[in-house]
Amino acid sequence: MNQNWIPLAQMHLGGSRELVDTLARTPLSRILAIVVVLTLLRVLVYPFHKAARKNRGFAFKFYQFLNESFDSLAFAGVLVFMLVRPYVLQTFLIPTGSMWPELYVNSFIVANKAIYRISDPKPGDVVVFHPPKQAALAPDDLDAEGEMKADFIKRCIGTPGDLIEMKNGMLYRNGKHVDEPYTVFSKCIDQNKPCQDYQKLSDAERSHVMPASFKLVKLNGKLIPLNYTKLDANAPVPMVNDLAATEGPYSIAEDYQIGTREEQQRAVQLPAERLPAGMYLMMGDNRNNSFDGRGWGLVSRDRIVGRAEFVWWPISQAHRTH
Repeated sequence: MNQNWIPLAQMHLGGSRELVDTLARTPLSRILAIVVVLTLLRVLVYPFHKAARKNRGFAFKFYQFLNESFDSLAFAGVLVFMLVRPYVLQTFLIPTGSMWPELYVNSFIVANKAIYRISDPKPGDVVVFHPPKQAALAPDDLDAEGEMKADFIKRCIGTPGDLIEMKNGMLYRNGKHVDEPYTVFSKCIDQNKPCQDYQKLSDAERSHVMPASFKLVKLNGKLIPLNYTKLDANAPVPMVNDLAATEGPYSIAEDYQIGTREEQQRAVQLPAERLPAGMYLMMGDNRNNSFDGRGWGLVSRDRIVGRAEFVWWPISQAHRTH
């Protein structure tokens, strides 16, 4: 499985994409400072506007324009960034292809942040969330407090109390097979740069993807995601038994790697555990190109940001997410 997750902070985008994403992620403290500055400017301009009111010439119109502009910008800052964005809707940039073809790299989605204030995520929801620190692929992915810098977007596969297993790549929830029409196996079109364009694997290529199984197990008193094949389990470097295979069957965060074959075998024999209260399991639709809950574990309820509702940019890809 390719670990091709790319933090948003490392994406080098140009033009409108970079501008929109920068605005969408502007810290609230900075917005508050801008609103305060606009309000002060409005106060400073007011005496000049009042003095120019007598002749209502060019100066009056100019100061009136400044007054109205400062008012509008301050109002927009309060409404959009202090009310709408924190509690209702927020736009997000898709940095990787883990949800391809439902979501393309560099497209923008709108996430509904209000829905999970009155309900909980359900299996099948496309969810924006703050990933745990185990999802980091490099030290730069973490901020000064040890938290992930970027949000993730994946599909909710399991909710509290669910028993989730994958057997040779097939998903089972509470003992019943789950049909997943949204999943694909793909390859990167251009291997010489961070992947942005994918294509589905042919049947022949798909036959060389070694399917992994998955379950949550309690090992040494800790609940961990366990990925396993007939060859190994949570190995730092998964084994393949097909010379045509170009990648391992799974990826696993360093915290959950199992070094010895004996302990791997012991872990595989452990029973599958249900998701604990308040915990969710997320996976990408692009199954062999998604570093997700199978590799770094569960997401707590308080880390869930919202539900993806629709793609709004680029226009040619606009659609409701499902």
